[in-house]
Amino acid sequence: MAEQTLAPPRGAKDGSAPGHRRVLDDAVAGIGGADRPGQHAMADAVALALEDRRHLLVQAGTGTGKSLGYLAPSLVWLTEHPGERVVVATATLALQAQLAKSDIPAALDAVQRVTGRRPDFSVLKGRSNYACLLRVRDGGVTEQGTLISADDLAATARSSASPESALGTEVLALREWAEDQAATGGVADRDDAPAHSDRAWHQVSVPVRECLGAQRCPYGDSCLVEKSRDQARSAGLVVTNHALLAIDAMHGGTALPEHRAVVVDEAHELVARVTGAASAELSPQQVERVGKRAVTFLSDDVALDLLESADELRTALDEMPLERVEDPASPFVVAAQRVRSAARAAVSALTGSAGGEKPSPEQRQAAAAVGEVLDVAERMAGLSPYDVVWVTERERSGREAHVAPLSVAGLMRSSVFGERTIVLTSATLKLGDDFGPSAAALGLRARDRDDSGEAYVPSGVEGASADDPPVPWRALDVGSPFDYRRQGIRYVARALPTPGRDGMSKEVLDEIAELVWAAGGRTLGLFSSRRAAEAAAVHVRKQLPKLTILCQGDAQLSELTRRFTSEPTTSLFGTLSLWQGVDVPGATCQLVIIDRIPFPRPDEPLTLARQKAVADAGGNGFMSVAATHAALLLAQGSGRLVRRSSDRGVVAVLDPRLVTARYGSFLRASMPDMWETSDRETVIGALRRLAEEA
Repeated sequence: MAEQTLAPPRGAKDGSAPGHRRVLDDAVAGIGGADRPGQHAMADAVALALEDRRHLLVQAGTGTGKSLGYLAPSLVWLTEHPGERVVVATATLALQAQLAKSDIPAALDAVQRVTGRRPDFSVLKGRSNYACLLRVRDGGVTEQGTLISADDLAATARSSASPESALGTEVLALREWAEDQAATGGVADRDDAPAHSDRAWHQVSVPVRECLGAQRCPYGDSCLVEKSRDQARSAGLVVTNHALLAIDAMHGGTALPEHRAVVVDEAHELVARVTGAASAELSPQQVERVGKRAVTFLSDDVALDLLESADELRTALDEMPLERVEDPASPFVVAAQRVRSAARAAVSALTGSAGGEKPSPEQRQAAAAVGEVLDVAERMAGLSPYDVVWVTERERSGREAHVAPLSVAGLMRSSVFGERTIVLTSATLKLGDDFGPSAAALGLRARDRDDSGEAYVPSGVEGASADDPPVPWRALDVGSPFDYRRQGIRYVARALPTPGRDGMSKEVLDEIAELVWAAGGRTLGLFSSRRAAEAAAVHVRKQLPKLTILCQGDAQLSELTRRFTSEPTTSLFGTLSLWQGVDVPGATCQLVIIDRIPFPRPDEPLTLARQKAVADAGGNGFMSVAATHAALLLAQGSGRLVRRSSDRGVVAVLDPRLVTARYGSFLRASMPDMWETSDRETVIGALRRLAEEA
């Protein structure tokens, strides 16, 4: 699809380049970077979007330098519009940290040199990412939901060496650090805390529902979370995450300070992150945990009723099939109604004033925890047509119920795109060589697009009514600085059998071993399941005992990635977190193996429900949901190979359907445009030559 070249905003009256161009060039020079036409095109498009308030989708390939591509025009716009604010939202903490510690300071230095002005910036995270002074000073909560005092933790830390004493030591260190932060003007951000476990952090932080609020909390005047909010309200540029952006949309703009524009980086993740923020789960263990926490403040009959509802929920879940719940008379819905009733009575008792006394902070927090169970149970019992409710089973904890929105398009369209200018950018926004699928998932309509491009008509999108006002948007692909056809080979193993449900065949395992041998290790294996990754690792280790094959689950993922990066001939096999979360340029990664097209599980209830909604509206459910999901992962996974202009290698897809199935062309068009072959010997020879040169 041909992309329209967007006219850049006007330059200065003296004919010089626009301010954002001069700032971008200065910032790039300041970090020793090189001129990149795609980065300039992106900066021009972002500046234009901010100027005329049109939403923008920008695909910027790896190596474009997209962070400075949007920071330069955003910061210049802030200098020209005092009092306005721009929010930058990322999917990952890693990018958030990179922006705060590297890219934003470099861009601000350039803005100051060029304009003489320097906007303020702030990082804003969810409440549980900051220490809570009430928990720090008055005690935390055990895994069973009961309160544990500061004195108890100190005694635990002094006891003999045990997991509990280690926990106590961690918590005491966190408390000392948090107090120091409070005294010195910090906000006690978890990323800056001393080393600790999740259990330890739980003792010094508070979930959003359990926060008493600055007006009720005895430490409200010195609340560290409120301090972080104050810093954000005084900054022109605020860096946050997709989840907080979603929460802000769902709760009427209460999570973020007022802002005029949003730049969404890693935008290919946005729909999944918004879906996650709008999802919930309910388990018997959860009901029991909050019930035990609240029991001190409840009468015997109310407490017993709540705990018994957990038993009824467990029995009902055991009777349900592991699939979507659609029958309002099913045992699960009846049990959810029972939990709802018991939780409502408990909340009423916990929030009331007994004998004229106001509830204690601990009682109010217990009420908030029970209130969360009440809300989830009520949502599940309602079986809204805009929700999907289903039952699943965990190996350790047993059965539980989940609820997720059928679509987030309506929420995004009304509460995000309808209020302010949005710029979305990623290396993988075009799927099947078209922005349409990504735009449709976000609630944008083809008819509202005001630049050239193929029409993509979304079907079955909740919230995309024909009566909605137009939401104008543009799209731009600035390309990539890499020459993929020269740097990479896409090998599709056409001769291998089509993958089935019985695991990998011997032919596929042997193919993996031979490819790894030819590459001399240096392989990132991306597998559709943990079982497949482990089976491949066992087979290759047996066939190639001199090579080191790491597999996800052998150690913490950060440690495995560190070893893969630092040991050139080591290989790493794993699942979904490796498809998008590994950035290893150079000879360490010269072969990326994808065992099969990463379609979602065919029995996954949310996927099935979304496909059915599209089909009921007259669309193609498989292409709109399953194929689009696979296309995004293939684009991300194959993009692990070439991370800089000197990288060379092979992406090997061991699934012949990529070239034999009718949907194959759509999937291939979503991947980097590498030279393609199905000739195994050609690929083996190329890998051998690369291994010899490394």
